[in-house]
Amino acid sequence: MKRQIAANDDVLQAKASWGNALRFMVVMAVLLGLIYPLVTTTLGGWLFPEQAQGSLVRDASGRVVGSSLVSQTFVSDEYFIGRPSAAGNDAGGVSGSNLASSNVSLRERAQADANAIAQRENVSVDQIPVDLITASGSGIDPHISPEAAELQVARVAQARGIDEATVTALIDQALENTGWLGSPVVNVLRLNVSLDDRFPVSSTTAAPLTSAPVTPTASDTME
Repeated sequence: MKRQIAANDDVLQAKASWGNALRFMVVMAVLLGLIYPLVTTTLGGWLFPEQAQGSLVRDASGRVVGSSLVSQTFVSDEYFIGRPSAAGNDAGGVSGSNLASSNVSLRERAQADANAIAQRENVSVDQIPVDLITASGSGIDPHISPEAAELQVARVAQARGIDEATVTALIDQALENTGWLGSPVVNVLRLNVSLDDRFPVSSTTAAPLTSAPVTPTASDTME
C-alpha cells in the first residue's frame, strides 16, 4: 500500500512539474516574444524617432535619398566621393575584402585607386589621406576624414561654379564627432545633399541624388 501511494505521489509530482514548466514557457513566450519587443519598439520610436526609422536623409523637397549610416557611390565631379567599398556600398551585402595588408591584390587595388585620386584631384599620391584608399570592414562606412573632404574642395567648387570657401563652410557644417569622444568625420551623403540643396546640379552636368538602400548599419574599421 505504501509503495502504491508513493508511486501515485511521484506521478502527481511529475504532472505538476510538467504543468509548471508549460505555464512558465507560455508566460515567458508572451513576455519576451510579444510584450518586451512591443514596449522597446514603442519606446525606441518615441525617444529616438529618427534613428528608429533608419536615420533617413531627405533632400530639400522631403524626398528620401538614403541613410546617414550607409554610404553611396558618387562618381560625378560635382559630388564628394567616399571610401572604396568591397561591398559596392550595398547595405544588403555588407562585407570587407578580408585581404591582409601583405596581399598583392589589395596593394594593387590601393595603388590604382591612389593614382586615380591623384589625377582626379590634381595632387600627388603622398597628399592623399589614407581613408580614401582603404576600404571599411563593412563596406558601407558613410564617413571620411575632414582631410579627405578638404582634398576634394577644389574639384567640387570648380564643377559647381562656386567659391572654395563656401564648400569648405559646408564641410564644417557636416562634421560629426566634434566632441571629446572620437575623431571628427564628415558624412559624405549629408554633405552632398547640402550641396544639392544650396547649389542644385545642372541636369546637363550630373544627375541629382537618387534614393538608395537605407538599411542602417556601419563600421569604421579598416580593410
